[in-house]
Amino acid sequence: MKIQGKMFLWLSFFILIMAVVYGVWSKEPVGTTALFLAFGLSVMIGYYLAFTAKRVDEMAQDNLEADVADEAGELGFFSPHSWQPLSLGIGGALAFMGVIFGWWLMYFSAPIIMIGLWGWVYEYYRGENQNQ
Repeated sequence: MKIQGKMFLWLSFFILIMAVVYGVWSKEPVGTTALFLAFGLSVMIGYYLAFTAKRVDEMAQDNLEADVADEAGELGFFSPHSWQPLSLGIGGALAFMGVIFGWWLMYFSAPIIMIGLWGWVYEYYRGENQNQ
């Protein structure tokens, strides 16, 4: 975690230099603002990672003598059989088509998105996958 925080802070320093150079050279306010916002976002992420790295145990990526197998193990639980992303994808596609073709498509996409979200949140509270 320590190297990740340092990398984001180095990136933020680079983005700040590029924002100043871009702003002076181009005199274009939108791109300059976007670069300064990217600088701020990079500083926030870098600070969070550096702040968190002090409070967690040393990870294998922080040890120069570490092997690949040192980080082996379970990474988390991922649902292998969920149908909810399909309904969210269909609802999202309809919503984005609503922006293009007409806002009336949102009346059809909003219920599909809500059903997908509801199903995804409560997927493991009922049925054969309960308490898994």
